[in-house]
Amino acid sequence: MANRILVVDDEKLIVKGIRFSLEQDGMEVDCAYDGGEALELAKKNHYDLVLLDVMLPVYDGFEVCQQLREFSDVPIIMLTAKGDDMDKILGLDMGADDYITKPFNILEVKARIKAILRRNSKRAKPEDQSHILEVKGLKMDKESRRVFIGDREINLTAKEFDLLELLLTNPGKVYSREKLLNIVWGYEYPGDVRTVDVHVRRLREKVEANPSDPQYVYTKWGVGYFFKG
Repeated sequence: MANRILVVDDEKLIVKGIRFSLEQDGMEVDCAYDGGEALELAKKNHYDLVLLDVMLPVYDGFEVCQQLREFSDVPIIMLTAKGDDMDKILGLDMGADDYITKPFNILEVKARIKAILRRNSKRAKPEDQSHILEVKGLKMDKESRRVFIGDREINLTAKEFDLLELLLTNPGKVYSREKLLNIVWGYEYPGDVRTVDVHVRRLREKVEANPSDPQYVYTKWGVGYFFKG
């Protein structure tokens, strides 16, 4: 079954080029040219990934990303202005999984998309080990991709879940930020390690009673992050 992608950008020539290139690789592509149209399509259809520009009419990319996260954990790649680090960090803060800087090479866009789709397809395969993990009041169901603290369900994005799953299944093992980028994003990430820092901070805000004094996701200063069981 073909992967279905939603491409959101108000520059129609860019959308046309991306659509043509992705369709050449056998993907189904829907297009939206403003934030309102993007949200309507996302509510009506199932997408395997959303490619989302920051600068949009009606709702900008950050607003679309934030609203999408209220009802979907679909992977989101943001398209940001060249050199605008604040756009990148803000996009990750809003729940985006990745970002690509404009102007971009279409081969890079396709490589990023395929890496996330491969990661998701591997994740969907059944595992031999028990799919329920429970540590210190935190329960993870790897099959349904749900996380609970006590009786309260925690709404995680796809990348937040992947990070927590990796750390939780390897308690005590310290992962550098570079290693986390490589494992969780599924390729040698060309951006900087702040991507991991932002996702860890968002994860702590959701699962920790006091994010500044974590009980689950710890920092090994100068090295990386680990889960303490």
